[in-house]
Amino acid sequence: MTSDSERQTRILRFARPGDGPGLARVYVESWRETYPGLLPDHVLINMSPARQAAQWEAQIRTAGTQHAVLVIDLPGYGIAGLASLGPSRDRGLVRYTGEVYALYVDPNHQGRGLGSALLTGAFRLLAERGYGSAVIWALAGNPARFFYEAEGGRTIAERDGTLGGAPVREVAFGWDNLAASLGGQRAPRGG
Repeated sequence: MTSDSERQTRILRFARPGDGPGLARVYVESWRETYPGLLPDHVLINMSPARQAAQWEAQIRTAGTQHAVLVIDLPGYGIAGLASLGPSRDRGLVRYTGEVYALYVDPNHQGRGLGSALLTGAFRLLAERGYGSAVIWALAGNPARFFYEAEGGRTIAERDGTLGGAPVREVAFGWDNLAASLGGQRAPRGG
């Protein structure tokens, strides 16, 4: 359970230049914790924090009115979670206009409400930018599916793909009305 002091000390903000290594750490550790048995071992072993940091830095540099990267900072720890978002990339799901591309919480800080805070922040930002609905794609065996369902997402589509040369099944979770699912708080400001 998350205490009031934990909620008050965590900081939800836009990612800034220099955050790439922290984002990469959360991303790589989350993948290595979540995807054994779902992805080939070589995919997880060969993940490069340096390469991921460079990719996150590129996303931060190109973020703007369409795309954004949010982070949760914990005082004395640093980046403990991330979310990236923007317009939906799936042309087959036309009624879902926004998308959360990635949402990861440091495995050492899961179960403390950080994922919910990131998801709510991402949805608020999407709604403020004019997206009325949102989708999140996840691997079919990803335990996060239970989180998405608990947060009000419903299964709306499935697709087959490949990752690391291995076949994967993905499931889309959809939220039809972001405004209806949000409270009165606004998205984080500043950068």
